[in-house]
Amino acid sequence: MYESYLTVVGTVITDPIKRTTPSGDEVLSFRVASNSRRMDRESGEWQDGDTLYASVSCWRRLVSGVGASLMKGDSVIVFGQAHTNEYTTKEGVGRADLEIRATAVGPDLARCHVKVDRPRQAAERQESGETVAEAAADTAESEPVPVG
Repeated sequence: MYESYLTVVGTVITDPIKRTTPSGDEVLSFRVASNSRRMDRESGEWQDGDTLYASVSCWRRLVSGVGASLMKGDSVIVFGQAHTNEYTTKEGVGRADLEIRATAVGPDLARCHVKVDRPRQAAERQESGETVAEAAADTAESEPVPVG
């Protein structure tokens, strides 16, 4: 089978929902929308184009990270394996849904600012006996200064 990978830059349009499969695996799912924008040369204004909707499923290590970080309305970049799910509605109408089995999900830093939580570094600081004040001073020194 051919594997098709896809990167989508868009917005989370549903609250992420975590569920457990019958085999005990956790999966976190949400929907993302991505629309093209074009400059209308006559009016000089941006115009929304067509919208791509996709369901995103996150497995394994992505479940906790995405679940703790993202919510409806967030700007994201999703990378993963794409496939279609075909089904028939209760009314007998055939439908197809694009699903991305995510390999990586993250915030779109062109459209938002984030602070990265690095649990491993926090655990290492705790083991070494570094105080919270020392850790905060280290963080403050390493944060970029806003420009403009």
